[in-house]
Amino acid sequence: MGKINTRVLVRTSLLVAGAATLHVVETLLPNPFAVLLGPGAKLGLANIVTLAVVLAYGVKQAVVVAALRAVLGGLLGGTFLTFGFFLSFAGAVASALVMGLSWRLSASRLSALGLSLLGAVTHNVTQLFVASLLVSHFGLMVHLPYLLFFALPTGYFVGIVGQLLHRHLPKEVLRSGAFRKV
Repeated sequence: MGKINTRVLVRTSLLVAGAATLHVVETLLPNPFAVLLGPGAKLGLANIVTLAVVLAYGVKQAVVVAALRAVLGGLLGGTFLTFGFFLSFAGAVASALVMGLSWRLSASRLSALGLSLLGAVTHNVTQLFVASLLVSHFGLMVHLPYLLFFALPTGYFVGIVGQLLHRHLPKEVLRSGAFRKV
């Protein structure tokens, strides 16, 4: 078993705490989309942290932060192991995976905005798919175009703020001493 890097552990803990805080605070804010999309609809503020982690540290770190954020957010928000938790967890992990793999496979050519929009679409598709599985009715997928319409402005906002956050995250130092290009 490998030695745990204390710096990475502390950094991950701070990122998870920040993302979980955004996750919980967002549930307390008045949501303009709740009237149109229902009470579970959110802007996706915690995805700001996930996007910044993808850009600064890569897919594996982003998936860890997204998964732990969903669990901690569910525990703090009182939704752990509820229907909403499973939707949130699946959407967070799937969007982190898609954004991270897209970033890696595109040789870092996708912008933060492009990654965020891709993540927002993935999040919505995943949540509808999981909801359809949980209620055993794929008729829920009829809501997908409607949800994707609202994913565009929220994904745009998350992309802009995520890029700003990324600029302030310390960059990973490679073994050679050079900074990782992001």
